[in-house]
Amino acid sequence: MPQTKPIVSVENVVASASVDQKIDLIEVTKKFPDTEYHPEQFPGLVFRLKNPRTATLIFRTGKMVCTGAKSEEMAVKAVRTVVQNLRKNGIKIKNDAVIVVQNIVAAINLGGKIHLERAARVLPRSMYEPEQFPGLIHRMVDPKTVILLFASGKLVCTGAKKEADVYRSVHNLHALLEEKQLMIYGE
Repeated sequence: MPQTKPIVSVENVVASASVDQKIDLIEVTKKFPDTEYHPEQFPGLVFRLKNPRTATLIFRTGKMVCTGAKSEEMAVKAVRTVVQNLRKNGIKIKNDAVIVVQNIVAAINLGGKIHLERAARVLPRSMYEPEQFPGLIHRMVDPKTVILLFASGKLVCTGAKKEADVYRSVHNLHALLEEKQLMIYGE
């Protein structure tokens, strides 16, 4: 029987966006001196927000990538805030950004230890090479995510495009670990 419910913490949501027009990044740096833009090293401009605490890369093509959000909602809010700030300061942006969540990374604590060697033999689509990496890599088909399992009972879930998929992946995996008696509680 499971001792605890998994504790899930979304650590990073990566969203891409596009305003479907060219953006003059030099003009942006003049109006926002806090931005970082070094085109000789990287073609994107880094636009950081304090609230929500995120970094949005802006490219001259009008494409953007927002990282650091702790929820889908926060990622959308961050991109909208960046576009609003640009408009408020005279950067002409005709369209609202079309925003798509690309990846959600979450940290999970199952509240018990995992028997990794046995899990590697029992879980399909898993790879465990402790000499290379201390975690077991498990590829889930539905929802399509990759979960790193550690003996401590901690997991990292990546590849989800919706927060609901993170929870579904964790629930499905936890149920499977329980069913196959791969969880160790109270030691």
